[in-house]
Amino acid sequence: MKNDLEIKSVVKEKYSAIAEQSAAQNASSCCGATSCCGGDDVYHIMADDYTQLEGYNPDADLGLGCGLPTAFAKIKEGDTVIDLGSGAGNDCFIARAITGDKGKVIGIDFTEKMIEKARENAEKLGYNNVEFRQGDIEQMPVTANKADVVVSNCVLNLVPNKPAVFKEIFRVLKPGGHFSISDIVLQGHLPAKWREVAELYAGCISGAIQKDEYLSLIDQAGFTHVTLQKEKEISIPDDILSQYLSPEEIAAYKSGEVKIVSITVYADKPESMDSNCCEPGAGCC
Repeated sequence: MKNDLEIKSVVKEKYSAIAEQSAAQNASSCCGATSCCGGDDVYHIMADDYTQLEGYNPDADLGLGCGLPTAFAKIKEGDTVIDLGSGAGNDCFIARAITGDKGKVIGIDFTEKMIEKARENAEKLGYNNVEFRQGDIEQMPVTANKADVVVSNCVLNLVPNKPAVFKEIFRVLKPGGHFSISDIVLQGHLPAKWREVAELYAGCISGAIQKDEYLSLIDQAGFTHVTLQKEKEISIPDDILSQYLSPEEIAAYKSGEVKIVSITVYADKPESMDSNCCEPGAGCC
C-alpha cells in the first residue's frame, strides 16, 4: 500500500500529463490518461455536461469532473469563492460568471502545469478577479475566514488525508459560509487490487471512501445542515473492468454489492462557534 507522499506523487504525475490533453482525450478513459484503458469508444463515465452553464469555457474543460458543484453552490454576486483542485479553471470561470466583477474567485491546485494552464485561460478571458494558487488542499495557501463559498469537483477522493481537507475548508470559510462539493464515494467494498492500481487512483475510484464515512468526516469537522444535493451511480464499462478484474470479479462487481457513486454534498459553517470551543484543529477543543 502506498504512503501519502507516494500517492501524491502519482496524482501529480498523472495530472501533469492530463493538463496537456484535451477534454475529449481525458473523457475517453477511466483515469484521464488514455494509456490506462483499452478500447476506442469514448466514455463520459463520470463527467456531467457543463456546456450550458454561463461562463463555460471549452479551453478550461478537461472533462475530469463528476458533478456540477457550481450549479448547486448558491453563489451570489460579490461572493468570494474558492475552488479546490481547480485544474484548468472550468469551475472558477463559471463561478466568476455568478460573482461578477465585485466578487473574487481563487483556484487552488496541486499541479504546476494545471496552474499554468488555468492562468493562461484567465489571461485570455481578461479576468482580473480570478486567481490561481499552487498548493496542497490539506494545507491551503489561504487565510482563515476568507471565502463565502467553497466548491470542488471530483478532487477530495484523490487526497490521502481527507479529514485534514474538511478541517481546512472549515478554516477558510467565513462564519455562515458554505460548501458544495462533488465527489466519488463507495457503497460496499471495492476489490482490494483496485487500490493498488495507480491509474485508477488518479482516476478517482481507488481513492474513494465509503459514503457514510465521507459524510461523517463532514460532521466531525464541525459543519451543519449537511445535505445531499445530487447522487448518481457510476457504471464502469466492461472493457475497462477487464483491465483489472477477472470475469468472476466483474460478475461480483455487477451483482450490486459494490456501487461507485457520484455525490454532490452541501454543508454550512455555523455563524458562530460555541464559546467553550473553537475551530476544529485549533487544539483547544
